[in-house]
This record gives sequence, C-alpha cells and structure tokens, in this order.
Amino acid sequence: MEIIIVTGLSGAGKSQAVKGLEDQGYYCVDNMPVALMKDFLELALRNEMGPDKIAFVVDVRGAKMDINLSAGLRKLLKMGIDTKVIFLEASNQTILRRFSETRRVHPVTRNSPSIADIENERKSLKDIRDMADFVIDTSHMKGNRLKREIETLLTKQKEEDVFLINIQSFGYKHGIPIGADIVMDMRFIPNPFYLKTLKKATGNSKKVREYVMKHKEAQEFVKDFSKLVNGNIPLYKREGKYHLNIAFGCTGGQHRSVAMANEFYELFEKQGKQVTLEHRDVNRK
Repeated sequence: MEIIIVTGLSGAGKSQAVKGLEDQGYYCVDNMPVALMKDFLELALRNEMGPDKIAFVVDVRGAKMDINLSAGLRKLLKMGIDTKVIFLEASNQTILRRFSETRRVHPVTRNSPSIADIENERKSLKDIRDMADFVIDTSHMKGNRLKREIETLLTKQKEEDVFLINIQSFGYKHGIPIGADIVMDMRFIPNPFYLKTLKKATGNSKKVREYVMKHKEAQEFVKDFSKLVNGNIPLYKREGKYHLNIAFGCTGGQHRSVAMANEFYELFEKQGKQVTLEHRDVNRK
C-alpha cells in the first residue's frame, strides 16, 4: 500500500493537488483526523479489494481535532507502510490574492484572511513542515503545473530518490524567509543599484545579471556553493530529507539576490534536478 499525506497552508493548492492525485489513481480522503487514519488503513489492509494507493488531506481544521497533529503523523509513519508527506506553501501576498479572487473565507477564522492569520497558520504547521518529505512553494504555479509537479515527484521517487530544491530570492530589509534551510548573503557583490543604467532594472534583466556574474567573487561563489549543495544532497537523503530550501538575499531583493537565484535555478535544472524558483521581493517598491 502507498500513502500520500498532503498538507500545508490554506490557499496553497491542496485542492489542486488532490485532483492530480485522483487522476493518478489515488483514493483521496479530505481532512480525516489523524486518530482515525490508523483505523482506516488497518481496515483497508484487511480488505483485499481495498485501495492500494491512498491520499489524505490534512490541514489546520484537522489540527483543531488532534491534540498533537505532528505526533499523530509520526505514529502513522511508523506503521511500516510506504508513506510520503507533501507540504504545500505560498507567499503571504499570493495566499491573500487567491482568497480574494475566489471569495473564499479562511477555514479557521471564517473571514477573509489577514497576514497575521497566515503567519499564525505557518507557526501551527511548522512541526509538520519540518517532517515533510517534499515542500513545494506554489506561489508562481498556475493551472495544472502543481499537478504535473507532484506527478513528476512521485514518478521519480519510485525510480530514484528524487530531491527537490526550492530557490528563493529576498531582501534583508523585508525580513529573512521563515522556511529557509540555507540563507546566503549576496551583499558581498558590487551593487547594480548604484549604476544609473541598472538602478530601475532587476536581476531578471540580462544586463543586471551580466553585471552581477562578471565579478570574480560571484563566479567563485557559484562554483563553491554548487559543489557544497551537490555534495550534501546524498547526506540529506541518507537522513530521510528530500527537499532543500535555499534563500539568496541582498539589501532590497531586487538585483543581486534575484540574479543569483536565477543563476542557480538554471544551473540545477541543467543538472537534471527538480527545482522551483520564487522572487519574493522583486516587485516591492
């Protein structure tokens, strides 16, 4: 039997993920309390005609019904059944926009969510996020991309130990990303902001990226850091960790961090790795 647990922030795309899992033949159960999952699985195992692929959706509504949701999930993972946990998240602004566009209310507050509501939900799900096999940032995923992403992850997982790298750029003056495993400071690179021709551009432009990457220190950083990440991936897998969140920061999150995030996104993608990219602060004024 194969079990997938889909969890994460409200508005991050769990409904879309479930549709994709149903298309792949999973029997999907929405928001069953963890305490009842064990009984459900034992019943399914006794029934020869029962489903062999099951996906559970767990969110903050389920957390309200379980005294310790993360402890309950750990007990479930110890049943000896092939189980993977997928955690979905997105930026605060993306979640606010999605709730506004769909006119949905937050499942806990029953109102349109605020930044504080989203941050409280992040904190309540932190332990579950830490134990997830895959953390997927859906901020820039549209249409069926999330479904394709999960299908690719699960297909490759059967063939090999796939490893997901989430790359993010940010500005220090707006705060360090909460979920980053590794934070790299790009403020050692000369700042394009002080050049009149580049000040109003971002690291997504060819000229800014060329300026950032022409410096020897930037080139050496790419070489050394890529070697470090690639060397550590087998060690993460050995410890049961199949995702890594890397955040590149500069002062405002407009130039150097964006250019470097783009550089590593393309580098890891060329190496055949599963990788996502988000520029958190590139559109901030």
